[in-house]
Amino acid sequence: MITALYSAATGMEAQETNINVVANNLANVNTTGFKRSRANFQDLLYQNARAVGSAATADTQVPTGIQVGLGTRTASVEKVHTVGDLQRTGNDLDMAIEGNGFFQVEQPDGETAYTRDGSFKKDSEGRLVTADGNPVIPEIVIPENATKIAVGQDGTVTAFLDSEAAGNEIGTIELARFGNPAGLISLGNNLLQQSDASGDPILGEAANDGFGGIAQGFLEGSNVSIMQEMIDLISGQRAYEVNSKAVKAADEILQQTTQLLA
Repeated sequence: MITALYSAATGMEAQETNINVVANNLANVNTTGFKRSRANFQDLLYQNARAVGSAATADTQVPTGIQVGLGTRTASVEKVHTVGDLQRTGNDLDMAIEGNGFFQVEQPDGETAYTRDGSFKKDSEGRLVTADGNPVIPEIVIPENATKIAVGQDGTVTAFLDSEAAGNEIGTIELARFGNPAGLISLGNNLLQQSDASGDPILGEAANDGFGGIAQGFLEGSNVSIMQEMIDLISGQRAYEVNSKAVKAADEILQQTTQLLA
């Protein structure tokens, strides 16, 4: 019964992690460009009371054996990089990626971070920056007398000045993608960082070579489905309750066994 106690305890711990992941997904249901997380689990080692295929007699073998599992553990919590719904804002500096790719931004320490949040602003120097002031890479500087900004699907940025009918190209937004985006490290503030697991970034032009196109005046919503998360939350809660009942049942049997041996 000691084994049952520990096995059920690992189940409770796993479901606690599961519920924490679901809660974070629900908390970010309205976060621009947020990607939901999913907890994955795997079983632990097994106690082999009788090995599969061991000899039963001189001429026969045991077909199944006796294996007792020792519980479960969290194998990984991964980001699911499906595209969220696009939401129209009408703001010239709002951008969404229709497909694969990430915007590149420069962090205060000079390192490059990656994001799907295209709610850009203009700072005091006219640079295109994130809500936290991190400039977009490559740098895009919007002229002070620009009355309108146009961004093409390929990321070409054109500024229309107050005295000119024709626009002036002021730069191009370059995108990055990864062989394993689930391996990116979450930094918070809608930023991701490359890792050995994600691989090096592949840079390219939007709407070309496997990159998604840029939609100006739109933002990508979270890919969290409230209905699915509520189902996962109820499922996790019930699994936690069942494991707690297994702990109680094992404790009662252990108590009875102790009384018999007393």
